[in-house]
Amino acid sequence: MKNVRIPWGAWVVVCDGQKALFLHNDGDAELLNLRPLEVLAETHPSTTELGTGKPGRTFQSHGPGRSAVEAPDYHTEAEVDFLRKVAGIIDTAASEGKTKHLVLIAPPKALGIVREALTPAARAIMTAEIHKDLVHLPIGTIETHLAAAE
Repeated sequence: MKNVRIPWGAWVVVCDGQKALFLHNDGDAELLNLRPLEVLAETHPSTTELGTGKPGRTFQSHGPGRSAVEAPDYHTEAEVDFLRKVAGIIDTAASEGKTKHLVLIAPPKALGIVREALTPAARAIMTAEIHKDLVHLPIGTIETHLAAAE
């Protein structure tokens, strides 16, 4: 997390599987002033609340044997859909020229999902990726974490 420079006008996107903060730096690289542009939040109930049903069964290709198929994890699927939605917002901002710099902050698994879903145009404006879960912190504390990274 060293040498993170966030110029004026850069977007800082802080997200996890259920919440995303889209922040705009109204300050400069030395003195951050992050202003919220948008906050997205979704609550995803547990898998047992999202879907019920017996796991599927499959037959062996030869012989009378059968085996169970793992039940889908609806909670994880909902989080992945949410992170793809976040990537879509970033893609739109990049293609419309709303920002020329992007800093993405997310836990490692979420960061990988968003990065994979981004278009090449959005990846081109990404100036830093920070593997931390800061989405539940106040904006002032996020600024402190980013200032310490410089």
